[in-house]
Amino acid sequence: MKTERSNINTGKVALITGSAARIGASIARHLHQLGFNITLHYKHSENTAQALADELNKLRANSAHCLKADLRDISAIQELTNNTLHHWGKLDVLINNASSFYPTPLSEITEEQWDDLAGTNAVASAFLCKTCFPALQHTKGCIINISDIAASTGRKDFLLYSMAKAALNNLTRSLARELAPDIRVNAIAPGAILPPNFSTSGTSYNANDPDPLSISCLNYPGKAEDIAYAAEFLINNTYTSGQVLNVDGGRRLKF
Repeated sequence: MKTERSNINTGKVALITGSAARIGASIARHLHQLGFNITLHYKHSENTAQALADELNKLRANSAHCLKADLRDISAIQELTNNTLHHWGKLDVLINNASSFYPTPLSEITEEQWDDLAGTNAVASAFLCKTCFPALQHTKGCIINISDIAASTGRKDFLLYSMAKAALNNLTRSLARELAPDIRVNAIAPGAILPPNFSTSGTSYNANDPDPLSISCLNYPGKAEDIAYAAEFLINNTYTSGQVLNVDGGRRLKF
């Protein structure tokens, strides 16, 4: 469904997938503070997404809106892009944050799980880059993919998820070459983010873990805001492309 076009014609625009809560919402709030206008994408979390849009619009009128899309549907991806451009008239930053995350031990993997995990974590990102390419080329914009350190380290019992994130890292590097010099493409690989017992695209905590603070060299889990700060850096640093920035408190050093 088409949305009414905003009256705001100034300021940069960011489309953030999976931005109703957690890391996506934190990035949305942070970029909004920096003056961005925001398209909040969601699949199921309509009430949460709308509450965030209301929050942002109270701070700055007509600066955020919500769009629903199932990113496993290629036609929905095109519609999401079209509606974002119809609303704002431009696009400066695409952040591919939406993700499915659950264990898939080798003995239990199914084709349906692969279609879901690869679809949300890699394929959808590729097609969003395709549909957003003309608009981003026009603004000399950038793309940020939210990956996971599991893409390079692997993760026990999360075979398909780790494979999908590895594909996302390769997409990042390949597109950085293909879309240069007009569009920069980078990724952020979170480690242990958000409090214990909370599941996110980076880490699922176990309440029975005898040493839950062993998740990083810094002995504490990161915050969603740490990923938002990394996104700001990658947006502002115009000489950075093709990089996967680990934000993991040094966790990879413990592998």
